Amino acid sequence: MRVEDLDIGDIVYAAATITDDGSIPGGNEGEVLADAGTRGVITMIGHVEEQPERSVYLVRFEDKEMNLGNPVGCWIDDLMVEPRLVN
Repeated sequence: MRVEDLDIGDIVYAAATITDDGSIPGGNEGEVLADAGTRGVITMIGHVEEQPERSVYLVRFEDKEMNLGNPVGCWIDDLMVEPRLVN
């Protein structure tokens, strides 16, 4: 299965550490929003107006207490379907 095949409510994982790129209102640029491998749930799927073929996924990632955080906008390359195994 691919990220592109997923829908709202499906589980995803951060493919790499996701940081605030400065686009989150009231956020701190460079702040870690989700560590690599963090589990999240897709809450919305949209498209970039200037590039309608490019999807953006709103994902709420779990924190260390397994509470869902605020929605984070993610590109398809930011997400993976299966968690990577850590040796």
